[in-house]
Amino acid sequence: NLSVMQTILRLMDLSPDAFDRVTDRAGHDLRYAIDPTPLRDELGWRPAHTDFEAGLRDTIAWYRDNESWWGPLKDQVEATYESR
Repeated sequence: NLSVMQTILRLMDLSPDAFDRVTDRAGHDLRYAIDPTPLRDELGWRPAHTDFEAGLRDTIAWYRDNESWWGPLKDQVEATYESR
C-alpha cells in the first residue's frame, strides 16, 4: 500500500520516493483485512495497539535498536537464496 510505504519512509526520515515500484504479480491479493470478530467473541481478544503510526514508529525503533539480533538471520536467509 503506497500510503503505508510513504508513512514508513517519512518515519525513517527517508525520501517519499526511496523505493522501487514493481508491477503487481498475477493473482495479487486485493485485500488483506481480516474479520477479528471470532477473536473478540470467542477469546475475548482486544487490540493492544490502536494507533497505527505509533505502532510503525515503535517497530522501526525496534529494528534500529536490535540489528545485532535480526541482521545475522537476514544474512543467512539471503545467502540461502543466493545459493539457489
